[in-house]
Amino acid sequence: MVQHMDKTFLKGLVLLETLARSERPCGVTELAKELELTKSNVHRLLQGLVYQGFARNVASTGRYELTMKLWELGSHVFGKLDVRHVADPFMKELAAATSETVHLSSLEGIEVLYLAKIDSPQPVRAYTTVGGRAPAQCVATGKAQLAWSDPATIESVKIALAKYTSKSIVRSEQLENELDRVRVQGFAINIGEWREQVCGVAGPIRDGSGKVVAALGVSGPADRLKPRVMHNLAPAIIEACDRVSSLLGYRPRS
Repeated sequence: MVQHMDKTFLKGLVLLETLARSERPCGVTELAKELELTKSNVHRLLQGLVYQGFARNVASTGRYELTMKLWELGSHVFGKLDVRHVADPFMKELAAATSETVHLSSLEGIEVLYLAKIDSPQPVRAYTTVGGRAPAQCVATGKAQLAWSDPATIESVKIALAKYTSKSIVRSEQLENELDRVRVQGFAINIGEWREQVCGVAGPIRDGSGKVVAALGVSGPADRLKPRVMHNLAPAIIEACDRVSSLLGYRPRS
């Protein structure tokens, strides 16, 4: 397929990417050497980028750098991304692989808001509704987001701690220890803390800035989702979260 594409256009895209990855302005000679093109070819491509507003000549030094136009275009694309739309195929994969209920939620204050859900095909399953809410500290998707929340949000949760079941977190130090555990292992679990017989496991979803903006998880009856089962499910959930995060623009720091 590549041979049918406009070669000049492809060279221009490679040049654009090279400038974007460079930490300093680049000269024609070094670009030509890196891209294995002639200097005249690189110069023409640079002039095209300058003409379209993607690059500029740095104070007539003969060196070039990108403008903010590429960032502006990327921001427009990012603004159109809907985490529900992006997460949908991965939710379906998890639902098919686990036969349990799959949830996508966001953090709204000290509660989680359920954005999307795929029900388990099994007759006994976790009951939630899209648009419904739950205390963030009691459910896996909530903990997966709280672990990376700002201190003010965590303090608000501490003030509102309440006992919903015999296993609910009711002390501040318990919450701190639990969130530390989530940060270390990269996922959260709920063992009957919101509804006595409902358990869950979830991971965080990040946007292009690295901020946790949602969580994706699996929930089901306690007799099926025992702690060992949830820990075994965690890698698949983390992978799904990482793939959604990648599509939202997140790139882990090396």
